Amino acid sequence: MAKWLIIIGIIFILAGLAWPWLSRLGFGHLPGDISIERKGFSFYFPVTSSIIISLVLSILFWIFRK
Repeated sequence: MAKWLIIIGIIFILAGLAWPWLSRLGFGHLPGDISIERKGFSFYFPVTSSIIISLVLSILFWIFRK
């Protein structure tokens, strides 16, 4: 269990370091993401981005489980 937590932590660190380059790809502002902006209020919920991340992680876990 500790090994997986360390691996996940390293992945998060790498994603955080790569974020300036990943944000240029437009990831996080895909069609289907909910964005509401009003005076003094902003709400953002990345529905499509969350689904894509979930699918990629599910495939990766399925591959590494075998």
